[in-house]
Amino acid sequence: MTTSPQQAEPLRRPPIRQATTVRSDVEHTFTVFVREIGTWWPTSIISAGQDRVRAVTVEPHRGGRVYETWHDYTTVDWGTLLVWEPPRRFTMSWTCTPAPTEVELTFTALGPALTRVAVEHRGWEALSEAQLREDCAQPGGYAAGAFATGWTRILAALAEAVDADTEGSA
Repeated sequence: MTTSPQQAEPLRRPPIRQATTVRSDVEHTFTVFVREIGTWWPTSIISAGQDRVRAVTVEPHRGGRVYETWHDYTTVDWGTLLVWEPPRRFTMSWTCTPAPTEVELTFTALGPALTRVAVEHRGWEALSEAQLREDCAQPGGYAAGAFATGWTRILAALAEAVDADTEGSA
């Protein structure tokens, strides 16, 4: 039996990989990411509700939901935790894309008060060419690099929040 070009495996679409370094220990950095996500995540530009968002919640266990809550108590799911290994990493489904993708965050100690936070957003094979071009928080979607830009902004916001939180508790 011969396979037609339409039945060929989809082209591999590379994951988005971003990283930042923050001036704090792994445990604190992980805690700020998970417990304080609603205070630092740039919801006004990277969320479904934008200015309507009043909270972002990570239910801290495998199978837990990650979701935003609006001022009118509407909730919008971002995904479900697939892997939960505090304070080193977690992986979640990402349902903010036209078809679910997957996001993995890792927290690696580089020293007693220095942590590398890395994100890998993968699973783009699940999306059609048209879906890859759909706007997300930024115009152009995956195809135009909007998700890469978004993760850069998110990690910068996290680093700023960890720095502010660390200075405030010093």
